[in-house]
Amino acid sequence: MIKRHKAMEMKEGDGVNVYRLMPIAGFRNYDPFVLWDDFTITPGSGFPDHPHRGFEAITYLYNGSIKHTDNLGNSSTVTAGGAQRFTAGSGIVHSEVPNEERPTRGIQCWINLPGRLKQIDPAYQQVDDNEFPVIEIEAGRIKVLVGEGSPLKIMTPLRYLDIELNGSASHIEPIPKGMRGFLYVAEGEVTINQQPYRKGESAFFENEKEVVVGVENKARVMLAFGKPHGEPIIQYGPYVD
Repeated sequence: MIKRHKAMEMKEGDGVNVYRLMPIAGFRNYDPFVLWDDFTITPGSGFPDHPHRGFEAITYLYNGSIKHTDNLGNSSTVTAGGAQRFTAGSGIVHSEVPNEERPTRGIQCWINLPGRLKQIDPAYQQVDDNEFPVIEIEAGRIKVLVGEGSPLKIMTPLRYLDIELNGSASHIEPIPKGMRGFLYVAEGEVTINQQPYRKGESAFFENEKEVVVGVENKARVMLAFGKPHGEPIIQYGPYVD
């Protein structure tokens, strides 16, 4: 089963432009995934101090850089191709602001924590671009953000990939039994299981043995799939209880 969804443009934080895939009206979440934002932070905008609890978040940058600080004492700069992960757990307060004068674009993804882990201690991890494994394929390259070989760790069984495809080519990604997820088109146009998709569109799948991504020209897609917790996802703004 595959369903199409399109990201909606909106403002978040302090003037940050985002294309939000979820949660939006009529489509709140997709267990274990809670939020997906394709964001662009420009000078003068950002996410000043704000709280979170009950989930894990991965912020991955295509370009630019951001400065992260939190109430755990972490202060770091995430640069292009790098990512940060925070485990909100029982509660964390953090900020993300641009670190340079040009726009910074990236993806933020929230993954729910199971009920038994909602009150764990908060934590933070940063992984730089050159630390992620890259798989060269005939159609292009796959960067493994979460999964085998990646140092970035979260508490939900998950595979999260940045896939760049070049020219007329295709890629087949097997989906383990019991996992569900989605493909998001970040750049260009692709076919997903022979159906056309454009930038900002996504294909959500369940009970699929594989997904097939094809391109005629260059394109970039994000693929995320994980094991659902099978528990209600109750989100109140920055909190997932």
